[in-house]
Amino acid sequence: MKKIYFLGLLFLCCFKLANGQDGDKKLISVNFQQAKIEQFASELESKTGYHFYYDPVQLDSLKITLQATDKTLDAILYMAFSKTDFHYAISQQQVFITKGREIRTGLTAGFFNAQPTAANAPAQGAIVDYTEESKKVPEATTENKLYEIGIRTNNIKSGTANLAGYVKNSKSGEGIIGASIYNPDTRTGIATDQFGYFSLTLPRGRQTLTIKGLGMKDTKRRIILYSDGKLNIEMQEQVTSLKEVQISAEKVANVRSVEMGVNKLDIKSIKQIPTAFGEADILRVVLSLPGVQSVGEATTGFNVRGGSADQNLILLNDATIYNPSHFFGFFSAFNPDIVKSIELYKSTIPEKYGGRLSSVLDVADREGNKKKFTGTAGIGLLTSRLNVEGPIIRDKTSFIFGARTTYSDWLLTLLPEAYKHSSASFYDANLDISHQINEKNNIYITTYLSQDKFRLNSDTAYGYRNRNANIKWKHNFSNKLYSVFMTGIDDYQYDVSSSANPVTAYKLNFEVKQYDFKADFNYYLNPKNTINFGLSAINYHLNPGDNEPNGEKSLVVPDIVPAEQALESALYLGDKYDVTPELSISAGIRYSLYAYLGPQTVDNYAPNLPKEGVNIVDSTTYGKNKVINTYGGPEIRLSARYSLGDNTSLKASYNTLRQYIHLLSNTTAISPTDTYKLSDPNIKPQFGKQASLGLYHNNQANTIETSVEVYYKWISDYLDYKSGATLLLNQHIEQDVVETQGKAYGIEFLIKKTAGKLNGWISYTYSRTFLRQADPNAGELINNGSFYPANYDKPNDFNFTGNYRVSHRFSVSLDFTYSTGRPITLPIAKYEYAGSERVFYSDRNQYRIPDYFRTDIALNIEGNHRVHQLTHNSWNIGVYNLTGRANAYSTYFTEQGGAINGYKLSIFAKPIPFINYNIRF
Repeated sequence: MKKIYFLGLLFLCCFKLANGQDGDKKLISVNFQQAKIEQFASELESKTGYHFYYDPVQLDSLKITLQATDKTLDAILYMAFSKTDFHYAISQQQVFITKGREIRTGLTAGFFNAQPTAANAPAQGAIVDYTEESKKVPEATTENKLYEIGIRTNNIKSGTANLAGYVKNSKSGEGIIGASIYNPDTRTGIATDQFGYFSLTLPRGRQTLTIKGLGMKDTKRRIILYSDGKLNIEMQEQVTSLKEVQISAEKVANVRSVEMGVNKLDIKSIKQIPTAFGEADILRVVLSLPGVQSVGEATTGFNVRGGSADQNLILLNDATIYNPSHFFGFFSAFNPDIVKSIELYKSTIPEKYGGRLSSVLDVADREGNKKKFTGTAGIGLLTSRLNVEGPIIRDKTSFIFGARTTYSDWLLTLLPEAYKHSSASFYDANLDISHQINEKNNIYITTYLSQDKFRLNSDTAYGYRNRNANIKWKHNFSNKLYSVFMTGIDDYQYDVSSSANPVTAYKLNFEVKQYDFKADFNYYLNPKNTINFGLSAINYHLNPGDNEPNGEKSLVVPDIVPAEQALESALYLGDKYDVTPELSISAGIRYSLYAYLGPQTVDNYAPNLPKEGVNIVDSTTYGKNKVINTYGGPEIRLSARYSLGDNTSLKASYNTLRQYIHLLSNTTAISPTDTYKLSDPNIKPQFGKQASLGLYHNNQANTIETSVEVYYKWISDYLDYKSGATLLLNQHIEQDVVETQGKAYGIEFLIKKTAGKLNGWISYTYSRTFLRQADPNAGELINNGSFYPANYDKPNDFNFTGNYRVSHRFSVSLDFTYSTGRPITLPIAKYEYAGSERVFYSDRNQYRIPDYFRTDIALNIEGNHRVHQLTHNSWNIGVYNLTGRANAYSTYFTEQGGAINGYKLSIFAKPIPFINYNIRF
């Protein structure tokens, strides 16, 4: 009889427990404003039927403010108590609220076993979630629960299992890039990818995971891992405090990661740095990093470790951006309000990237808020911007739209007389859509459009535009293997036109267009091995230039340079292998193959003679899509990290890269009239090798990061120009260029402080870049075949970027920049020859323009930080070029009265005040 009574009682308890769990799923809406515990409990009791138990004395000082719509009781309780030392537990139709202690209400794992093992026994106070497993991936939203992963068994098997899922922002539902999931017991961890996805192999059983993310509040999750399974983790945004301004996703990422020469930037930190006219500028901040330099004022082209501006692969959502600047280089092409992550690779370049010698700048936009509609807007002296985002289908489909435009003509009237009748304008727009088909498939659509127009005190009008669009499909084959397929189109065009004189009116056009395809695979083999492999293809279509009459009355004779096309393909394979806890190695190989395609007519030159018109033997004509010639070969990627302690590591890397497209420019910076040239039988692709060594050390609980890196680079077949070279509309460009060999070396120092009222970084770089043309068969010998400095060689570069947070609402930012002036070639004498006066020039790049120096200051004022209000506002006020130094933008020489005089043009020769008003809703 007693046995029957016991079984009946047990059945009744289980029945009530099941009913209680079902009741916990009921959706309710509440709105509490400074409510006491009695009011809070009474309203929830009336809406749920649950009864609350608590000690009124312990909760006497508690005031609850929250608003929730269609939430479960569990979710509401979590919102109320997650940031306090109060705890709750739900059992059957009862809720227990305690202070300082948790109550365990579920049966202990292994209850029906005679001797529960340590591996499967939950810790005292843990709340166990015994809800039935469903096909939907569980959302880990709280630290107070123990989440069961996989198929539950009474006895936990030995060995390991795989845990995979997404780390998301709890407020917007977006994936968090670079968040670290770490198991301190086994000292294993992984970082999320560009979509917020992770896959981690762990021992079966109970464990606690630590999760950290860029700009997010650190959190933990307790799990019991029975077998392979999935878990999505939500993180809350970090509330900015006086002691925390995060710059890296993980405090020790610079020490633990295998990669070297990689900088990851936080958009929140970027917005604190003063820039021209007050708008946050990603490229300006990139220029403050060690090893990254600019050739001068008002340029957004940059040089990395002795490379030219065209040797940087600039990506926006995996789309190639050929001209990353607006408005004479004063603004970059990236809208900071919608940017999610910025990564610069300058040493360890991942295997999936190729086609450039020096660096990869990878910029990714946010996916858009999947939970509610939000937006930002801003107005400044020169630009205005608007950004809107929100769900199309809640928690599944979202969009984000951003646009900027300018009204800058008033500024040009303040320039010298020669520019008073000028005009300039630009706009850009981004539209991105993300859609989750199911747990295994996601679709991402990204688009970008920009256009610039300007006229400099003449009738000649300039215009250039970027147009990019692509679609990605992410597919999870399993927890360990997933793929991303991408196809898209990238288009860059410019035109120059004149119409003042109808007879000489003309229009010059240039275009480079490429069709892209990529297939990237990531396979988490085991805790020690992560394998990446894939393939890519780029189909180039290049219009090198055409000059045509502009109007019916124009007598301009059409001049059209034949179009070019080529196919660049690649396969790659890489593996990151943890040999020991101290030693990790990343090794990879990328094989690229380039084919120059018809239709084309190619000139054949006599061997061992300069490429000049008199040495053309004959020409060969090729039909459409016929392979004219090919280049290719392997590209090696090696890097290693050895830990010298918890806070110190030594790293080394070696890379080889190939570049098949060349920039033709008569300036050292990217300009709107640059043209590009594909490698062909007469122009070889560029080839580079780089070896690097670095030491990394963190101090004061990883709040001060220090590093020093040295590098040496070899460059082959970089194009330089003969004296008097013609670059535009040149039918035989190979006759005006020379292929040079080069070398670059340097040392970089970085000190970065990530916490405290004063935070920021100091960087110093000493670097040299030399080129040489010593082949007599190539024609002209530059500087008699000796090494000479490249146009962008700047030995010394120093940057200080700091932010002092006075309070939660006020901060002051200071930016200080110094660099050696770039090389130039000067006229040094005049002489008589053949009855006429000639100018004699120095050796190439023998002299330098004056050194560059600039100081900027800004005051950042934020509105109040109340959560429940319609808008949040902020101001940015400051001064660009505080000292008013007249830095040289360009130098030029004119002959006046028989004398040659040199002049320096400065863009910002005076302090430039700015003010911006920003609103977030």
